[in-house]
Amino acid sequence: MNMENTKRKVAVIGTGFVGMSFAYAATFEGVCDELVLIDVNREKALGEAMDLNHGLAFCKANMHIYAGDYRDCRDADVAVICAGAAQKPGESRLALLQRNKIIFESIVSALQAADFNGIFLVATNPVDILTRLTGQLSGCPVHKVIGSGTTLDTARLRYLLGAHFKVDPKNVHAYVIGEHGDSELVPWSQAFIGTKPILEIVKEHPEQFRAEDLQSMATDVKEAAYKIIAAKKATYYGIGLSLLRIVKAVLGDENSILTVSTCLSSAYENTEAFAGVPCILGRNGVEGILKLHLTETEEQAFLSCVQNLDSIYSGCI
Repeated sequence: MNMENTKRKVAVIGTGFVGMSFAYAATFEGVCDELVLIDVNREKALGEAMDLNHGLAFCKANMHIYAGDYRDCRDADVAVICAGAAQKPGESRLALLQRNKIIFESIVSALQAADFNGIFLVATNPVDILTRLTGQLSGCPVHKVIGSGTTLDTARLRYLLGAHFKVDPKNVHAYVIGEHGDSELVPWSQAFIGTKPILEIVKEHPEQFRAEDLQSMATDVKEAAYKIIAAKKATYYGIGLSLLRIVKAVLGDENSILTVSTCLSSAYENTEAFAGVPCILGRNGVEGILKLHLTETEEQAFLSCVQNLDSIYSGCI
């Protein structure tokens, strides 16, 4: 990271709905001192920067916001990559791979040419595959290459569980892990309300709660993006806020635990795959993986998901 001075600088690559949802949230929160917007359509980036600047008087802190190019990334702490083809109604995230692979080769090459030495944060789908591709193309240490992973899926799950059990989602401790996509899973053995296991709550109150409702919520989380895309053509607010949370954890050196997509090799043997798992995030990126104690069934489902991602990567990249 750029730690030689105290200025916090973030580059947003791709000023579409996702990139600008993040940029808007970052501006309102004053998450950094300098925000540079980069897009192949420079005119759009200029307009977006102007629009954000006009709202600075109402925000928490002053920021330097401008449209730039890859040369402006040289001293950036984080490059948030949101560029890429959009997911079409009914299209799986993995079907996007070949279209976005070409775009990412160009982006990473341009960042390398600019001597970028910060944290890569990938949001573009299929995020697990493209984050791994970014790591391979950049040659950066894996802890500096992060995908948004299942952070949004986890937030969706906690929202649904909070509503179901009538508690603040912030007091729900449950995770979605694996692919950000159709093979993701919820390890219910590791889900808690406060310090109370959710499975125990369900067992103790059969008149109020059913195990089938939990599986229904897991399905709702998995299918949420498809429903949103069918209704409004794209998802962007939720992922924009997820990216904001990740960037805050990195720039603030928080050592917060978030389910980002990272290389699993340090915690799981015989794989270089990237997938969403609970990670400790700080100024160096992924400071460590919090390996969950899964049941045998959960472990098999997770490993199957990882093997599938590994196979797709090997076959398509």
